[in-house]
Amino acid sequence: MRRLILALGVLAMTVPMTAQTSTWAPDKAHSEVDFTILHMSISKVHGRFGISDGSIAWNEADITKSSVKMTIDVASVDTGVAPRDNDLKSPNLFDTAQFPTATFTSTSVAKADKGLTVQGNLTLHGVTKPVTLQVEGPMGPAPGMGGKTHAGFSATTTISRTAFGIGAKMPSAVVGDDVQLSIELDVVKQ
Repeated sequence: MRRLILALGVLAMTVPMTAQTSTWAPDKAHSEVDFTILHMSISKVHGRFGISDGSIAWNEADITKSSVKMTIDVASVDTGVAPRDNDLKSPNLFDTAQFPTATFTSTSVAKADKGLTVQGNLTLHGVTKPVTLQVEGPMGPAPGMGGKTHAGFSATTTISRTAFGIGAKMPSAVVGDDVQLSIELDVVKQ
């Protein structure tokens, strides 16, 4: 009898904890990573990447138990200028034949003044570096197509292209070193 009560007590403690975490997947049609980089020290070039896969484990009761893993489709790079996009895909820069995707895996999630701070590891061009995302959200949840629940997140960070070995031979006066990233993420509850 004592074992049964102990087992039920343990079960009662674990069921609410697992029920507090929900899984969300990106809506690829409404999610992207936008970038801005200085060109020739006089103007900024903008572009985008699609998000090809990922998941968020969201623990509403304890945000610190949440996690994020996203896969960015680097080969989808789009600046609106086809010759520039081809150059970006070449071995001179992203080398998408060898490195078609990048991944972000969180190491911590915490509440911040205006949202969340998500720290994690970004693997891009075969190099892994820690990055910190300043996140607004979640926005929603709201009902979406097919009766599925959606939520939104916006995040920003700045990375060094040379730290990831991208265009290492290009001087920063030609192509800036700092790359501003802006992530728009629409996620669907699974």
